Amino acid sequence: MGKKSTAMAFAMACNCAGETSKTIRQETNIPCGRCKPCLKIEAGNHPDIIRVKPSGPFIKIDQIRSLCQTIAMKPYEARRRVVIISDAQAMNPAASNALLKMLEEPPARTILILLATHTSDLLPTIVSRCQQLRFKPISSRKLESVLVREHGLAADDARIITTMAAGSLSRALRLHQTNWINRRNWLINEMETLSTASVNRLLAFGEQLSKNKKDLQDSLEVMTSWLRDLVVSRLNPERVVNQDLAPRIRQVSQQMSIDVLVEKIDTIQAAQNAIQAGTNLRLALEAMVLRLAKI
Repeated sequence: MGKKSTAMAFAMACNCAGETSKTIRQETNIPCGRCKPCLKIEAGNHPDIIRVKPSGPFIKIDQIRSLCQTIAMKPYEARRRVVIISDAQAMNPAASNALLKMLEEPPARTILILLATHTSDLLPTIVSRCQQLRFKPISSRKLESVLVREHGLAADDARIITTMAAGSLSRALRLHQTNWINRRNWLINEMETLSTASVNRLLAFGEQLSKNKKDLQDSLEVMTSWLRDLVVSRLNPERVVNQDLAPRIRQVSQQMSIDVLVEKIDTIQAAQNAIQAGTNLRLALEAMVLRLAKI
C-alpha cells in the first residue's frame, strides 16, 4: 500500500539538506530528492538509514541484537537516523522481546519504523509502544496512472496488473517485473483443462507450482480469483477482477455450478493452510490439483 515508499520518503524528509528556507522546510516537509542525503537514501547507501528484513521466513534475534548494538552509537552523519523494519510481523517472539527496550527508550536522534500487514500479527507489547499509522489500498485509478506515467506500462497492461495488485504499488511493480500477465494466462489455461487432463499432467502441474516458491502465493491467488470471477460473473459482472477476460469468464461460468466453484475455492484455501502448517509443499500442491480435477 506504499508503506515502504512512505518510510523512505520520511527518512529523506528527516535529513534533506536541499531546503534553504527553514520556514518553507517546516511547512512542506517534502524532501527535495536532489541533495546529497536524499540521493544517498534513495540509492540505499546512507549509513544512518538502516533496513531490517526477514532472513528466510523470520527476523531473528541475532538481527535485532546487531541492530541494537549499531543504534546504541551516535549517527554517522544524519540529523535523524531512521531504522525501517520491513515485515515486522516476521519477528519471532525472541526478536520481538529483544526490540522492546529499544522501543521504550530509543537513542537520541533515532526513529524506528515497523512495517507490518496487521497489528494483530505483532506482540501486543510491541504495538502498545508504537504510534500506529494505517494505510488503505491505493485506488485503481491512481495505481494505473502511476504504472503508466512513472513506469512506462501500456494502459491495457497497467489495467490488468492493477486488478491483481489489490491496491499495492509494490505488488504491482513486482507483477510487472516478473511478466505476470503471461503467468496468469498460463495458470488460467491450466485451470480450464484440469478436468480432462491425464494424471501425469496433473502431477506435472502440481510440481511446476511447487518449484516456483517465490511466486506460489501469487499463483494460488490468481487461481482463486479466476474461480471467484466465475461465481461473481453470474451475480454481479461489474465486480469481476479479470475484466480483460470477461467474455471468456461468462462462457466458462455457465459450465459449472456455483457450489462446485465454491468447493474448488475451498480446496485451494485448504492447500494454503496446509502449506502454512508445514505440510510437504509438493505433496500438498499435487493433492490440491488432483482434488480440483475431480470436483
